[in-house]
Amino acid sequence: MQGFRMEAYTGFAQVYDIFMDNVPYEEWADNIRNMLMKYGVKDGLILDLGCGTGNITRRLADYGYDMIGIDISEEMLGIAIENKYEEDGEVLPGSKREDILYLNQDMRSFELYGTIGAVICSCDSMNYILKEEDLKQIFRLVNNYLDPGGIFLFDMNTEYKYKNILGDNVIAENREDCSFIWENYYNETDNLNEYQVTIFVKSEIDEKENSRQKAVGNRYEKFSETHIQKAYSLERIKELLIEAGMEFIGVYDGYSEAAPAENTERVCFLARERYQQGKEYHAD
Repeated sequence: MQGFRMEAYTGFAQVYDIFMDNVPYEEWADNIRNMLMKYGVKDGLILDLGCGTGNITRRLADYGYDMIGIDISEEMLGIAIENKYEEDGEVLPGSKREDILYLNQDMRSFELYGTIGAVICSCDSMNYILKEEDLKQIFRLVNNYLDPGGIFLFDMNTEYKYKNILGDNVIAENREDCSFIWENYYNETDNLNEYQVTIFVKSEIDEKENSRQKAVGNRYEKFSETHIQKAYSLERIKELLIEAGMEFIGVYDGYSEAAPAENTERVCFLARERYQQGKEYHAD
């Protein structure tokens, strides 16, 4: 997750997967794989930008891809590293979870040692990039590190979602060991959605305190974070991809091959590497 205030996804990292348990990761990973296969990326090295706790990274490793995950949050990567050794569902024969390489880098200036077959970016990580020049720089880097004809697949929240679903709404959830309040403020002038997230996590207590703690009630730690995302028009993303030197293939309604509708909340963009004279494999 990139492009927001640097303290974001610190306290929230430890409960991120609990509150994201409604995300259809299995379905997304399956559709991502099908799209990669369709465009000839049947194996090889894949980069997951803004990989978070590695939910998509692990699943693509289960399909036999060699995976690199990049994220700016050390806390999220720490959980990803722990989770790659745990089974969240069936681990397929030939899985390469053990070989996943996680790197703590900013996607706006990421560096690799060579080219890769595809780059993916899910869970609206690209919406955290608030400046067009930064977004275009990411696209340039992706094009720089992709194999000839390599594929770039990423999703984004739509303007419709910010205006009609999230904007000026409060989302609250209460679980057994934690709860959060998620306040949204959408500025249509700047196309920015600010999330004020307050999290309460039940503290771990030792055995000596256990009986006393039961008598006085549970103890919770409080974390507060601010996240900001930006809404981009579909046409502008297409333009930025082309300006960055990539070949634009299409934009779809979520992880499908259907065209976006007026009320689409998440879109997926598909682009392809295009050769550039003097191409070098390092960050600009």
